[in-house]
Amino acid sequence: MGQIFYPKPVKLIFSIISAREEMFIEAKNCLTNYFGKIDMESNYQAFDFTDYYQKEMGEYLNQKLVSFQELILPHRLSQIKNDSNQLELCLSREINQNKAAKQIKRKVNFDPGYLTLSKFILASTKNGPARIYLKQGIYAEITLRFTNKSFCPLEWTYRNYQTDSYIAFLNQVRENYRKQLKNIIE
Repeated sequence: MGQIFYPKPVKLIFSIISAREEMFIEAKNCLTNYFGKIDMESNYQAFDFTDYYQKEMGEYLNQKLVSFQELILPHRLSQIKNDSNQLELCLSREINQNKAAKQIKRKVNFDPGYLTLSKFILASTKNGPARIYLKQGIYAEITLRFTNKSFCPLEWTYRNYQTDSYIAFLNQVRENYRKQLKNIIE
């Protein structure tokens, strides 16, 4: 019989996508109210890999990754994804299409995940061949794996997470996380 080992705390990371600069500021403020201090922040990256969000959120979308100082336990990911969905709604706007129906359009998209020393995981409300059901309607996917001293994409990894700048950023976050773990263990 195998011995049970519980996971170490993990590094919480959010992707923020929006077309408006002020929404990134508002989004980060909302996230820090829920999850504490941001310790690292990527540069903006043009989110032009797909037009999936354009109809709802507009053109010229940008993406930014942020990591949080406080480590979390991995089982919290499904609740964090549900909480971030509610935050998206709070930051949305209603558009009157006619007197009977209102449509809600997001101004920001949040995708939470976490990083360990060996992988980067993202949460999703959508199922897929490489996704594992967690709970509360949320799935998890290994988006990148750490091998040969760097994060590497998998066959299903979205292209925005395959860029050199995001791989470099996540490698920096991993190094910061490694130091945090070392301080916890000592």
